[in-house]
Amino acid sequence: MEKFGRFDYIKITLLGFAITAMWQALHTIILPLRVADFVGDADKNTYLGILTFAGLLLAMVAQPIAGALSDRSGFRWGRRRPYILLGCLLCLPLLAGIGFASSFTMLFAIYGLLQLASNTAQGPYQAFIPELAPPGKRGTAAGVKSFLEIAGGAAMLYPVALLLDNYNGGEEAIWLWGALTLLGGLLLAMTAATVLLVKERPGVAAPRQSLLASVFRPFRVDLRSHRSFAWFLASRLLFFMAFTTIQQFALNFATDVIGVENPAQATAKFLIIAVAGMLLVVYPAGQVSDRLGRKPIAAASGLLAAAGVAVIFISHSYTAMLVAAGMLGVAVGAFNSTNWALATDLVARGEEARYLGLANMATAGGAALARLIGPVIDFFNRTGPGLGYQVMLAVSIVYFVAGALLLYKIKGHH
Repeated sequence: MEKFGRFDYIKITLLGFAITAMWQALHTIILPLRVADFVGDADKNTYLGILTFAGLLLAMVAQPIAGALSDRSGFRWGRRRPYILLGCLLCLPLLAGIGFASSFTMLFAIYGLLQLASNTAQGPYQAFIPELAPPGKRGTAAGVKSFLEIAGGAAMLYPVALLLDNYNGGEEAIWLWGALTLLGGLLLAMTAATVLLVKERPGVAAPRQSLLASVFRPFRVDLRSHRSFAWFLASRLLFFMAFTTIQQFALNFATDVIGVENPAQATAKFLIIAVAGMLLVVYPAGQVSDRLGRKPIAAASGLLAAAGVAVIFISHSYTAMLVAAGMLGVAVGAFNSTNWALATDLVARGEEARYLGLANMATAGGAALARLIGPVIDFFNRTGPGLGYQVMLAVSIVYFVAGALLLYKIKGHH
């Protein structure tokens, strides 16, 4: 086996930088503003929740199918890169479509197609770590992956926020186009780097199977034989339900409860502080988990995240929000690297992309279910000013704690 060097860790995880940058900027800043172009303030959380919930349901379906198809592919230049190239190239015109959308219905359709395209690439891409990284270094590789994803999410947040603070109710559209162009250019560059630099082993064509088998087989897991993987999925689902709830509705919380000026910039600062905390711990947490195990670090991360949300629940100040951002960042960074390393430990050999697609079903599923709290927020806000956001924070605390405790249902010394 060829030596796996330091640069190899970056090559197999680089695409995550661009994909996370795209989705972080879209979900946190661009989509809330675009939804507000088409619906009133009283219903903006509801429509934003419906939009992103539906799109993430598509992501849950698309990613395991794309991963399973790539597991069974026999292309000469690898099983993964053809899907990565196709999916990422399709994302570019769909990003432009976010800017062209002239109604909520049109935005809804384009966002759904963008989810399908992105996850066509992401499912196969995730198989690089278990397939190419040495078994004893997967925690380190997961740490590098998480580091680059977090850095990617941060890299575009503030530039996009600065641009879109000049965008108001569909006016000054040039600022929106500037933000979308930044995201598309970054995605194109990282796709080219991945396709050219990663050296896969040639794929071995698998036996042909029916279309129905190709669609439904990716979702089949023998829970008796892989019970620990099922508990892992449940824990990951709850953790990302909590984190995505805070992330998705942070801009509206900062606007409606705290009353900040320039809410896009205020939200970006909140997330950048969180990102700083993530970057501080994400790589060392992956390394430490190679020695001490994954579960203790991941479980402690869930409890720390719950404490961070409790800070916001107690004090509705922007200072408290920033303190909580640091706590959440450390928690999410440590969870990301150790939990993904745990996923690579639990996957079935020969089906790495399919199982990791299922693991990201939990990520996308948690993110999708988090959006359903949008109508709940609006309902309770009509009952009492800010009450909906208090309900949102309390629910997030419960999710984090439950996700941490479920990790101890996983058997073995992970």
